[in-house]
Amino acid sequence: MARRGCIWGWLVGALALIVVFLVTVVTIETLLGQQLQFPAYGERVGLLRVEGLLVDARDFVRDVEAMREDGGVRAVVIRVDSPGGGVAASQEMAEAIRRLRGTGKPVVVSMGAVAASGGYYVACAADSILANPGTITGSIGVIMEFAHFEELFRKIGMGYDVVKSGEFKDTGSWSRPMTEGERALLQATVDDIHGQFVETVGAERELDEAAVRALADGRVLSGRQALAAGLVDRLGDLEDAILVAGRMGGIEGKPRVQEPTKPMRLTLMDLLAGSLARALTREPGELGAQYLYKPAK
Repeated sequence: MARRGCIWGWLVGALALIVVFLVTVVTIETLLGQQLQFPAYGERVGLLRVEGLLVDARDFVRDVEAMREDGGVRAVVIRVDSPGGGVAASQEMAEAIRRLRGTGKPVVVSMGAVAASGGYYVACAADSILANPGTITGSIGVIMEFAHFEELFRKIGMGYDVVKSGEFKDTGSWSRPMTEGERALLQATVDDIHGQFVETVGAERELDEAAVRALADGRVLSGRQALAAGLVDRLGDLEDAILVAGRMGGIEGKPRVQEPTKPMRLTLMDLLAGSLARALTREPGELGAQYLYKPAK
């Protein structure tokens, strides 16, 4: 009798622990506004997200490498919802996707509300691109912006002296307007980086360079216009992209989806305000060239 009571005690205790665990998980997910990820098994589609301004590619590259090394991930969907950002970040993310494709794992991009400029550059590296009909995409171009405060300095009696080793060392200085020589130098740099963008789109999308250049004046297109221009492969949402990736990866039926496990930061600030990383948006440096769609405000 005592032994039977002991067994029942263990069962009740185990059940209580399971209930406490589930309640804890649901509570944390509710407070953080995101779903917790647990180790996956079997054949599945990996899902990565490219969101907001593209400033630093390290986290994305790390997640891509993890998907590349995971034998159970048969294909990867990349959800792009970004107006672009830094040129180097965009190029590093695209190169990580190419390395992933080099292993034989198909990569499908699903475009969200915006996948423009650097966001489109990243998308181009995939095997297939799906866009919503109203997705804002395109914006194939490069922009560099500089502010100067010469008139303001003059009004408040503030001066700014520079000692430099060469004519162009302080190009973009905020203490004076840009010279014609500096403008020509920067324009040549922008033109070269723009040419890299055009070459990438032409090569990845198998489009004639002249056709790409006709669209590469910074204009944005809807998803439906992009389909007609050959910049995307078909119209569809994220679920469509997951199904397409599953078929390309040889998965039968509706595939299970795996997202990277993010480290939990259970600070008081996180619990009250949600994920700090999503709440804060970092602006890219003013002096860098950017693949960025930036509508007027």
